[in-house]
Amino acid sequence: MDYKNFQTFSAEQKGGILTVTINFGPVNVQGQEMLADLSSLCLRLERDRSVKVVVFESSNPGYWVCHYDTNLLRDMSTEAVPRNEMQLLDLQSVLERLSNVPQATIAKIEGFARGGGHEMALALDMRFAARGKAKFMQMEVGMGILPCGGGASRMARQTGLGKALEIILSARDWDADEAEKFGTINKALDADEIGSYVDALAERISKFPADSIAACKRAVYASIDLPIKEALKEEAYQLFQATSRTPAINRFTYADENGAQFEHDNQKNWEQMVMDIQEVN
Repeated sequence: MDYKNFQTFSAEQKGGILTVTINFGPVNVQGQEMLADLSSLCLRLERDRSVKVVVFESSNPGYWVCHYDTNLLRDMSTEAVPRNEMQLLDLQSVLERLSNVPQATIAKIEGFARGGGHEMALALDMRFAARGKAKFMQMEVGMGILPCGGGASRMARQTGLGKALEIILSARDWDADEAEKFGTINKALDADEIGSYVDALAERISKFPADSIAACKRAVYASIDLPIKEALKEEAYQLFQATSRTPAINRFTYADENGAQFEHDNQKNWEQMVMDIQEVN
């Protein structure tokens, strides 16, 4: 797949990992150009099984994605829209599509991620932030609106109701360590550690079957919205989606025929065994 001709970022594939490097203008504003690029990127990822992990980073010092372009907000209707006429906003549609790509997606944040930029990070599967560099904020309440790129909807799923409302209603900056405590990121890391940590995680995930990664994502995301019995059915459904498309049965057969599950040494080293069995097709 060709990952070229983007205006707001570049993309480079090495093995099963695609690195998306954002660099647009002085502060990486999230405007129509970035939304168009993200839509184009999603279209390609939806069709590409050679990419298993996508890492989003920035080469713009001090910024991941600063915020949504306020010029696009000036033309909003000042009349309330009836509920039954409401459609998804452009930002919501693009970020929901990004959330649903079959690949594992990771945000490596080493600068400001505010407003729509933070909402973009929340739409990804995992988020890691550099101490002393990353800053987060949802400022919308102070402007007279609310987070409307999935922030109000996804925040509570990450943090719980009370913390989500504290973040949204305080409209203040919080750093990487606070973000880890809030639950909006997976982990805060020192600036000299974040690169190697994210690289190692992406490399490990990229060794696993693409259809297994996609099935895991679908089952986990379904668990957020469905009652437990329906979520369990979705797990079962995704199980057979995976076994029909991956070498899973061959790997279980290999493990059984080689007595892997009954060996004490193997029980102590499952982390490495998971990687070794990737050679069985």
